[in-house]
Amino acid sequence: MARKKIALLPAADRIAIGKKARDKVPRDDHAAWSPDRKSRADPLAILEATDKGRIKELLPIRYGRMQASPFAFFRGAAAIMAADLARTPRTGIGVQACGDCHLANFGGYEAPDRRLIFAINDFDETLPGPWEWDLKRLCASLVVAARHNELRASHARVAAVACARGYRKRMSDLASKQGLETWYMGIDVREAIGWFASASARDFKRRLEKAAADGISEDDYPRLAVLKDGAPRIRDDKDIVYHPRGTARTAFERNAREAFEAYRGTLTDDRRRLLDRYTPADIAQKTAGVGSTGTWCGIVLLTAGNEDPLFLQIKEARASVLEAHLHPSPYRSRGQRVVMGQRLMQVDSDPFLGWTTGPSGRHYYVRQLRDPKVKPLVEDIDAGTLELYGAFCGWALALAHARSGDAALIAGYLGDGSAFDKAMGAFAEAYADQNERDHAALCKAIADGRIEAREEE
Repeated sequence: MARKKIALLPAADRIAIGKKARDKVPRDDHAAWSPDRKSRADPLAILEATDKGRIKELLPIRYGRMQASPFAFFRGAAAIMAADLARTPRTGIGVQACGDCHLANFGGYEAPDRRLIFAINDFDETLPGPWEWDLKRLCASLVVAARHNELRASHARVAAVACARGYRKRMSDLASKQGLETWYMGIDVREAIGWFASASARDFKRRLEKAAADGISEDDYPRLAVLKDGAPRIRDDKDIVYHPRGTARTAFERNAREAFEAYRGTLTDDRRRLLDRYTPADIAQKTAGVGSTGTWCGIVLLTAGNEDPLFLQIKEARASVLEAHLHPSPYRSRGQRVVMGQRLMQVDSDPFLGWTTGPSGRHYYVRQLRDPKVKPLVEDIDAGTLELYGAFCGWALALAHARSGDAALIAGYLGDGSAFDKAMGAFAEAYADQNERDHAALCKAIADGRIEAREEE
């Protein structure tokens, strides 16, 4: 039955259709991960293929970051896991997928109305795809993080199962909601603080409470900028934020300026009017996070007077890691792919979201430069907090998927029991083992001189 016709059926009928999908792919089938070593692609070759088009000088930093630990490797290995997920069973139920769904890509961010919302906050790899791929990557990340903190194996599995359970229960609740109710639903951190009432999660609860009480942070300006000869300039920070020199700076600034001018045209009239209150004051280059290291990224400081700054980030958008295993993006602009995916998955998206293409032909998306106000400190997270945080992330992922997908179909497939939750726990442990083997292969390649890596200063 065509998707449009299914969408018109009552929720009970759509739940039944979702349940029927178990005949083709039983829920227990998702537990397995045992790759054929002969047919599985070389994970390092996959990584090296994604180096194409990146800034060569930054590639050793990328691999230095990934070498640091299996968890750091996991964060940079979305392309490897996408290739692996393509070999796993599919339910045939699609959503707008994140594509790089792991616990460090969730956090509390400030919505335009100044509420503190908990949600996914990274959409570089977003593409329509199977809902279960996002959930599998998220659950696996919890086990990888638990091992990083030397928690017991039982604690690692509990966290992964809690994540799947949180996703399943929230999706079941959403199955009976009306479309508009689901579309505007978000997780307000102030309302969710009670989730973290246990003693083991006390520290994280305090961070939630502080972030909720502080509200909007206005300290980006003094932290990221400095007055130089009476004019505001972006503050350099070693390899993280810096101004290129010589001819490289000239080319960089020209590229950023032309990209920014084209970006303005992708905004709606009201937001373009708001942007026009500000004038660009400075541009600097930024080294992006683990998975994006080596891609082009810039910061633009705009001002409407020294006390009224606006920071925007211009970030390169490449082909999603999912495209090689699913289908090409329907958008010509890769930046537009990211923006449209974010708007589909995230309630109250950034009003300055837009996209552009630079003179070099690179694709970019633009957003406000704001780090999440609440994010997991993976190195400090204990077993109790990890379990609760996993459930929290599962809840947020269900909301994101329900905005573009059919919650009733997914809920029907998942059911009311714990069969799928347990399958996710087993898969997460098995894939964490695979991730450790791949990380070891990277470390060996670096030691053998095949791949160059260096630590940041």
